[in-house]
Amino acid sequence: MSLRTPLRPLARVLDARAKGENPDAIERENLRLRHEAGRDKLRQRAESRLLLMSLVFLLAFGAVGARMAALATTEAEEPRVASSGAVIHTTRADIVDRQGRVLATNFATNALYAHPHEIVDARAAADGLAEIFPEMDADTLHQRFTSERRFLWLRRYLSPEQEQAVHDLGEPGLLFGPREMRLYPNGAIAAHVLGGAGFGQEAVNAAEVIGIAGVEAQFDAALRDPGQTGPLMLALDLTVQATVEEVLAGGMALLNAQGASAVMMDAHTGEIVALASLPDFDPNNRPRPALEGDPADSPLFNRAVQGVYELGSVFKAFTVAQGLELGLFHPGDMIDTRGPLRMAGFSIRDYRSHGPSQSVHDVFIHSSNIGTARMAQVIGAERQRAFLEQLGLLVPAPVEVIEAANARPLLPPRWGDLATMTVSYGHGISTSPVSLAAAYASLVNGGTLVRPTLLRQDAPQQGERVISEETSAALRAMMRAVVTEGTASFGEVAGYAVGGKTGTADMPRPTGGYYEDRNLVTFAAAFPMHDPRYVLITTLQEPVETSGSEPRRTAGWTAVPVAAEIIRRTAPLMGLRPEIEPGAIDALSSASR
Repeated sequence: MSLRTPLRPLARVLDARAKGENPDAIERENLRLRHEAGRDKLRQRAESRLLLMSLVFLLAFGAVGARMAALATTEAEEPRVASSGAVIHTTRADIVDRQGRVLATNFATNALYAHPHEIVDARAAADGLAEIFPEMDADTLHQRFTSERRFLWLRRYLSPEQEQAVHDLGEPGLLFGPREMRLYPNGAIAAHVLGGAGFGQEAVNAAEVIGIAGVEAQFDAALRDPGQTGPLMLALDLTVQATVEEVLAGGMALLNAQGASAVMMDAHTGEIVALASLPDFDPNNRPRPALEGDPADSPLFNRAVQGVYELGSVFKAFTVAQGLELGLFHPGDMIDTRGPLRMAGFSIRDYRSHGPSQSVHDVFIHSSNIGTARMAQVIGAERQRAFLEQLGLLVPAPVEVIEAANARPLLPPRWGDLATMTVSYGHGISTSPVSLAAAYASLVNGGTLVRPTLLRQDAPQQGERVISEETSAALRAMMRAVVTEGTASFGEVAGYAVGGKTGTADMPRPTGGYYEDRNLVTFAAAFPMHDPRYVLITTLQEPVETSGSEPRRTAGWTAVPVAAEIIRRTAPLMGLRPEIEPGAIDALSSASR
């Protein structure tokens, strides 16, 4: 506690009197100093209070200004589809082909919504929108605009022309929200590979683009990853893909087929450079899935991947290859082909008889069911199943589209002697064309396993060996003979030494049994056969060739010419120059030693 200084201190008064000075001056001086000290204290207190009030007002006005700035630079808050607090990522990486050409990208657009309470003329706005968007009904819009609702979604995205037309209506209650939509600049080309995208979480000022099918769905997380540094590069070649689809569509129309598919695969890398399924669709305007009927009738159905079919005699290549690899047969060995061959009340017949016995070579090029079944009897069920499993034919194809995982092959319920015989020529077992392509690539590339992939690869796959190089060479010689002297004579393409195997399978009835006049035809081709680079699987559903006196439905008359035209047009696009075929491969003699 401080003591006040006395106004007239005795010591100073006595000292002043001794010196002859006036003691009253001491009191006046001390009073002045006391008043000055009081004023200083009051001034400091006032200044502190003013500073505090200034800081309070500064913070208050700063908060108000910041909030006003935020409101001025953002859209008004509206009802959201997205959950509260969710972050909407609008970035999505491009998808390109093996040459870097864009297959899927993003396009800036706007959504259209309305604040009914801000609409000045509801009838004029409704009539104007109905004129811009024919699918909208003016009366329905008017009812919605005059309801108690304060927010309405009208369109999820607009074209620039539509946006300008809405803007020209001059209606303040019609508002735009920024969007990025997925754009497929090539239309329907590679539609089943790309699949398509749609909107996920949505708000007024943003929308999340998510993949809903194909590689868009398979790689959805990677494509939406903000850390993605570049586009997703596929193995597809856009020009090859477009050509395959064009030829396939022409063949389908010419032969009145109900559907078609084609898979072009690199025999060494497993890269799928083209994958087509018809009928197709435009992923920019993806149709809704069918709620009734057979899903396979929808254009969304990917016949090359989702379709599991009895592919017929193309399976004979696996039987012959396994028989040669096991040393049970040689190309020149004679097989009893007298028919019909009966087993458990079931008769196996050949489409056309070529004598009571044929060599293994002739069984293959003449496509003898009886001869192949007898070979399968020697191989046995256990070894046959193990070989097909090794080739990947008994599991869904590991190809990078979301639909592949559910395309499970259909296997015999009991793999006994009869099933072994029918499976040997492609009946009683169903698998997908893309699985067939990978299996054929493994047989013709020298005998190493190949897995199908839609992603760009930099080097051949180093798969396990499934058959020896000698067996692969022998099989290639037989496949070449199928074109030069067998069932695929229309498959010859000058300069490319095409080889392959035909397959014609009756379509199964939903109630059991098979149709007599409806089939699925397949041509499994490879080229050039002296050093195979590519495998092509072409399938047509229910084709009919009508140039002759009677309709012809076999693969040799339908699938083979279509495949040959595909090869003729696409081989140069893939850098393969026509060449003179080297001398006959000495595979038959070497394999028969």
